[in-house]
Amino acid sequence: MPAVESRRLFSIKLLHTIVWAFFAGCIFAIPVLAWQRRLMLASVLCGVVLVEVLVLALNDWHCPLTPVAAHYTSDRRDNFDIFLPEWIARYNKEIFGGLYAAGLIYVAYSWIR
Repeated sequence: MPAVESRRLFSIKLLHTIVWAFFAGCIFAIPVLAWQRRLMLASVLCGVVLVEVLVLALNDWHCPLTPVAAHYTSDRRDNFDIFLPEWIARYNKEIFGGLYAAGLIYVAYSWIR
């Protein structure tokens, strides 16, 4: 792979990882904030993550950066476009989707009580 393509792939993977870390952090923060009774902030984070869910849904459940990264490599392992262990990249939607759903339920419950 030429050096320019390698740098571009690295940049895309780095950006993808930063975006992923932001949303993963939001998902982890949601139940913590609800537990602290900071329900407005927890709700805002629920909305922020919902925007990401909509982006994924509109892109056939793939990150929009994935096809961009695919231009710079023939590698198609689950983590070819992000700096994550392959098993996390493979099960990312299942892991974080479940955590997000649980956080939504906990926030809703916290608002009700």
